[in-house]
Amino acid sequence: MKKAIGILSPGVALGMAGSAMSSKFFLMALAIFFSFAQVVIEANSWWSLGMNNPVQMSEVYIIGAQPLCSQLAGLSQGQKKLCHLYQDHMQYIGEGAKTGIKECQYQFRHRRWNCSTVDNTSVFGRVMQIGSRETAFTYAVSAAGVVNAMSRACREGELSTCGCSRAARPKDLPRDWLWGGCGDNIDYGYRFAKEFVDARERERIHAKGSYESARILMNLHNNEAGRRTVYNLADVACKCHGVSGSCSLKTCWLQLADFRKVGDALKEKYDSAAAMRLNSRGKLVQVNSRFNSPTTQDLVYIDPSPDYCVRNESTGSLGTQGRLCNKTSEGMDGCELMCCGRGYDQFKTVQTERCHCKFHWCCYVKCKKCTEIVDQFVCK
Repeated sequence: MKKAIGILSPGVALGMAGSAMSSKFFLMALAIFFSFAQVVIEANSWWSLGMNNPVQMSEVYIIGAQPLCSQLAGLSQGQKKLCHLYQDHMQYIGEGAKTGIKECQYQFRHRRWNCSTVDNTSVFGRVMQIGSRETAFTYAVSAAGVVNAMSRACREGELSTCGCSRAARPKDLPRDWLWGGCGDNIDYGYRFAKEFVDARERERIHAKGSYESARILMNLHNNEAGRRTVYNLADVACKCHGVSGSCSLKTCWLQLADFRKVGDALKEKYDSAAAMRLNSRGKLVQVNSRFNSPTTQDLVYIDPSPDYCVRNESTGSLGTQGRLCNKTSEGMDGCELMCCGRGYDQFKTVQTERCHCKFHWCCYVKCKKCTEIVDQFVCK
């Protein structure tokens, strides 16, 4: 049986072709819109709680006030739910984010990428969309900051759902020393930080084997590395009791390490971070199999770092033009490396410092002000 072949009139054919083209362009526009929306959504981050945010202002914080969570930019749906359930925690999430941002900027103050923040809810800009070792450090140190802040808030009685540490007495503590006091509740801080910080990653769904799925695994790994660093660096602190400071009795408790120590440890992990890739089973594996596999405390990354020498809007690099450098240093802060071979300008500036300080009885210190002209060097 022969098939009937219809012949369209030119007008009808043109109309159908136009309709098909319109549909094609509509679908393309829709795809572009959704990809742009995805970038915007992913650009928002809970890190913004560490910037100038309503959660930092105590007068805005009212238990049970629903508007608080809706005012906080950068939260995922899961994080907003946790916000509604634990509103008294949010101030300390913000403090943890702020601690992480400050430590990041301290650790990278002499590097081409210096952890600069930008004026939006992404905090660090587009550079965080690249799965580089700098991104790995940022995720780790911010997660660590939350553990630190939450653990201390528990100890200070600021939260309704936790108190002092209930950690077991260390086996190596001398028998005549008392295990008590009010220690930092690192167990609670770790658990809540894991639930809150990881919520964004766990609710994102991407095809197995995709780049996005690799980024989720990378982020989760580095979040955990940051939390474990705080946990593992916590140590026993003790206080002496007795007549005239005889220290005949000691009371001991669990105490967080100074956060600078956490930052230093994570910076070492950054320097030895492992390059990873996705295998056929959708798991992260090391690019170079000759090296030992990274542990849960090591940092991992999936992308090479972008060029931080020059400003690049697409990668988010701010460049090093205008950065101060050290003319005599051969390290990363030296003018040769910091300025990427472009050279530098020299100028003189006046610095005022306190000097000739003397202690006066009783009880204050009086200083003079000294000024000096110093040379400074700025990258071209």
